[in-house]
Amino acid sequence: MDPTDAQPSPFDYEECFEANYVRIARAVARVVGDYARAEEIAVEAFWKLWRTPQAHGENAPGWLYRTALRLGLNDLRDRERRSRYEKEAGRPPETPTPEELRAAEQEREQVRRVLAALEPRDAELLLLRHQGFRYDELAAAVEVKPASIGTLLARAQQAFRKEYLRIYGEK
Repeated sequence: MDPTDAQPSPFDYEECFEANYVRIARAVARVVGDYARAEEIAVEAFWKLWRTPQAHGENAPGWLYRTALRLGLNDLRDRERRSRYEKEAGRPPETPTPEELRAAEQEREQVRRVLAALEPRDAELLLLRHQGFRYDELAAAVEVKPASIGTLLARAQQAFRKEYLRIYGEK
């Protein structure tokens, strides 16, 4: 048999593993910050190489590095997301105390009393703005030019402050 007719040698997976595993694990460890987890990710990258014959060959080390680093970055994102969800799920729902409920109701009653004492247009502007209305929507609701809304809102807020202090004084 002529040496020029030889088939390309099959990919030596074991040799590739021995030559690259430690370096890939170290590179991933720099990303994830945990060498034990980096070793698991490196093994996963080699498993993907095993299952991807088109990656076998002289470019296998580069393919492995790229795959392992992407797996490491995904792992980092997953851990961050999981941590955030666990933190949110771990918090018991905040149940207000009876004192907090009473204080909130008292505050709402004070606001209602002050709004009742204001000019109707001022009270309406403040309530609609609190509900999230935009300036153009406020202008249409109180039938004024949109350019006037900023001034009217500032005056309404000032009137609210003045009336609140008149009724309840400084806190």
